[in-house]
Amino acid sequence: MSQFFQIHPENPQKRLIKQAVEILRSGGVVVYPTDSGYALGCHLGDKPAADKIKRIRKLDDKHNFTLVCRDLSDIGTYAKVDNTQYRLLKTFTPGPYTFILDATTEVPRRLQHPKRRTIGVRVPDNAIVQALLAELGEPIMSSTLILPGESDPMTGPYDIRDTLEHELDLIIDGGFCGMEPTTVVNFTGDVPEVTRVGKGDPAPFEA
Repeated sequence: MSQFFQIHPENPQKRLIKQAVEILRSGGVVVYPTDSGYALGCHLGDKPAADKIKRIRKLDDKHNFTLVCRDLSDIGTYAKVDNTQYRLLKTFTPGPYTFILDATTEVPRRLQHPKRRTIGVRVPDNAIVQALLAELGEPIMSSTLILPGESDPMTGPYDIRDTLEHELDLIIDGGFCGMEPTTVVNFTGDVPEVTRVGKGDPAPFEA
């Protein structure tokens, strides 16, 4: 049976944020709001929790998790970023984008793309996530909350509880936060390539 926290979307309660981070650190799987819908998250180094997320979503081993980061300093630890990429990241973070970058050795091999050694990273513009990341002190390993057979992410915390309360350790109700996925930009080629158009404006990355 999962816990259910109602956290204020603009002024997150510190007590609840601390409790949520304790659940993450102890191996829990958490549903939390972002700037583009709800996501499943767990501690970066926790393989059993990551496997649980894969079971919930019925994902195979080729699925790329995303590292949800607090700011650019986190991104620099886990991904290789040149000066041009850094300027673009600085302009468009925080925001509803996922950036595919070459992974550094800090990223566990099992989280990288099996062939290309890449990782998805993003910095959401959401006060609850920012508070969680500040308390945790490292990225959250994350996947959009889309159930098997569905094309859109789940949007209602109470619906999420009704459907998944026996699969999760915590559901954070941060109100409605949208249902459009992030725009995905691949930075591993010679020029940025938009591979999915979502909530973020793709125009700045298109030739």
